[in-house]
Amino acid sequence: MPTIVLFTTLLAAILHASWNALAKGAADKHLSMAGVIIGHLPYAALGLLFVPMPDLACWPYLIGSLVMHFGYQVFLLNAYRIGDLTQVYPVARGIAPLIVAAVSVTVLGVALVGLELAAIALIAAGLLSLGLVRGHAGGRNTKAAMLAAVTGCFIAGYSLIDGLGARVSGTAIGFYGWSAIGNAIVFAIFLRLRHPGVISRLWPEGRFVLIVGGAASYAAYALVVWGFMQAPIALVTALRETSIIFALFIGVVFMKERLDLMKVAATFATITGAILLRFAR
Repeated sequence: MPTIVLFTTLLAAILHASWNALAKGAADKHLSMAGVIIGHLPYAALGLLFVPMPDLACWPYLIGSLVMHFGYQVFLLNAYRIGDLTQVYPVARGIAPLIVAAVSVTVLGVALVGLELAAIALIAAGLLSLGLVRGHAGGRNTKAAMLAAVTGCFIAGYSLIDGLGARVSGTAIGFYGWSAIGNAIVFAIFLRLRHPGVISRLWPEGRFVLIVGGAASYAAYALVVWGFMQAPIALVTALRETSIIFALFIGVVFMKERLDLMKVAATFATITGAILLRFAR
């Protein structure tokens, strides 16, 4: 994997863990998630001013992207309502690289060398093992883990669709910009119908998440979509999920969630997998 893709993807991982911590740590999960998603709008619109219009052939991918991102956000929101950050986040992110790698090799015909496959498996194993740890109250939360697993399937879906769509469109920022704008509109309509009043409270009560969380989330995924155009989607997806390391740090230090041997071992496995990806070719 090229060094520049490695470091931009790791930067995306840090930003991604940060906005997830904001969403999980907020008292009103719907308000915080709305802030993050609708907060994409100004940054996406600004980015579109500096890039060409995406090729029309990418529009089916854009529609698929909207469906997958919306499903991801709804299931993630519900998982965070009942589960710890250090459980929900790694399970959701751990399933995705396995699915993406399997589809890339079997359906898309992408050739991955043995060391790359081993690195992906190591990263996924490290993340998924965190689903077995006990929560802050000392018990296992099976429902949260199941919601996180479904979330992971949506993550795999949008990763594949966005990676292919960005390549067809010819512009990573252009493709993601329109996807982000469409997603923000869809999520705003969903909130208006299912949770009236959230949108009206967004600026007075959720201003910080709207500005900071929106910027972090938009920048994080814009870097990833750009990475999809530079390296195999499966490798970028796996490396992006090392964000669990940063989420683990935030969860333990700032949210006072449990730290045990399983979490330490899983983190070490994830880091080892990321290192292997760098030197696989």
